[in-house]
Amino acid sequence: MADSFDVFMTGRGPALLRFAYLLTGDRHLAEDLVQEALAHAHRRWSRIQRTDSPDAYVRRIVLNQFLSWRRRRSWRERVMAAPPDPTTAPSADPAEHHAARDEIWALLGTLPPQQRAVLVLRYYEDLDDAAIAAVIGCAPATVRAHASRGLSRLRELHAGSPALENGGSR
Repeated sequence: MADSFDVFMTGRGPALLRFAYLLTGDRHLAEDLVQEALAHAHRRWSRIQRTDSPDAYVRRIVLNQFLSWRRRRSWRERVMAAPPDPTTAPSADPAEHHAARDEIWALLGTLPPQQRAVLVLRYYEDLDDAAIAAVIGCAPATVRAHASRGLSRLRELHAGSPALENGGSR
């Protein structure tokens, strides 16, 4: 049992950490989240490894931990600066590209946890609506509603961002 968990953790650990980072936006918090989720998974590993998809099961644990942490009082809200003026023309400068990407990350952090989770699972984990619904535990129509509302909110917060215009349709 321990050997199969070690193999799973070694093989899927980086992907779980990436998923947690995309949810939290903070590397240290993501590491804590994955560590706690893997501790939960280890206690139930004999049952988890018999499921159809242990990876989806553990990803769900990570997501539930994230949603639970968001509800705790210890979760800090991050204050962000006002979005830049969208009337300025985009530039080919890599520094501006990175600044725009950081801005999108900050805006993504303002979304409700379910909407953020759906967008992360869709655009970073490349899951379809049915797979996202299985991870989150809702209907595919609910996934589409969360995605639509999340993308609309991001567009409201930062109208005219090239990254959002290009990534907004699936």
